[in-house]
Amino acid sequence: MGENHPDVELRIPADSAYVAVLRTATAGLAARLDFTLDDIEDLRIAVDEACAMVLPQARENSDLTCTFDLAASKLTVAVTAECDSPRPPNRDGFAWTVLAALTNEVAAAVDGDKLTVTLARGTSDPE
Repeated sequence: MGENHPDVELRIPADSAYVAVLRTATAGLAARLDFTLDDIEDLRIAVDEACAMVLPQARENSDLTCTFDLAASKLTVAVTAECDSPRPPNRDGFAWTVLAALTNEVAAAVDGDKLTVTLARGTSDPE
């Protein structure tokens, strides 16, 4: 009962053909949190970039797990794949720079045979 469960968890084949499902889910969940259209589009692109970092290392015929944690004004997304020899993404690379620009928080972690890229973005404050 005291365990922390993500609000939404999706498991799809670790294949770029299925990433559109995650982008659509991201947009729908961000819309529920009243994100602006620009924020929603930034999150869709960020999830795409996170998948692009994780998928090349994913084991063949494995799954990609994506968790979404919804807070009052923040959406946190974690993309995880099982890998043979997981390596964290290059934090000096273009993809990481794009991801950092599109989100408020970004992190990568290797845990055993799993690689996870986590990103978070809050709703924009109208000014």
